[in-house]
Amino acid sequence: MRIAFGVTFLWAFLDKTFALGFHTGYDQAGNLDRFGPAAWINGGSPTEGFLSFGVPADNPFHGFFTSLAGHAWVDWLFMAGLLGIGLTLLLGIGMRIGTAAGALMYAFMYLAAFPLENNPIVDDHLIGVIVMVVLALGAAGMTWGLGRWWSNTALVRRFPILR
Repeated sequence: MRIAFGVTFLWAFLDKTFALGFHTGYDQAGNLDRFGPAAWINGGSPTEGFLSFGVPADNPFHGFFTSLAGHAWVDWLFMAGLLGIGLTLLLGIGMRIGTAAGALMYAFMYLAAFPLENNPIVDDHLIGVIVMVVLALGAAGMTWGLGRWWSNTALVRRFPILR
């Protein structure tokens, strides 16, 4: 589960960075333009479209989320989060910070989705929050990852929050 979620975060980072055509990279006519203007490396905003048009108008947090649209610091924070969370989950290192950041990102996405379409309480973002908590509490980085090695480094022994 840890690795699958890590790949999901890393893929979102890569697709938004290079407009690889799985979510990012289609123009208004519906044509695929890989590495085109929608790519973050070419000046596209990975957050503006969703924050401007994807948050339902009847969402109680609509004003908050739409006010974030178009700001470079939001794009950088979001993309750093995708990359950092993806790497921590994939490699099994820095799981405390990575899973906390992942839970926070999923929580913001959950709030942005209100009102929920298919269920009044649970959606995939809330499941993501729960998974991040389970991964953190279960020491998931110790299996099929570098977590065991990482936790024995002098840096992590000195600063256990990095575990």
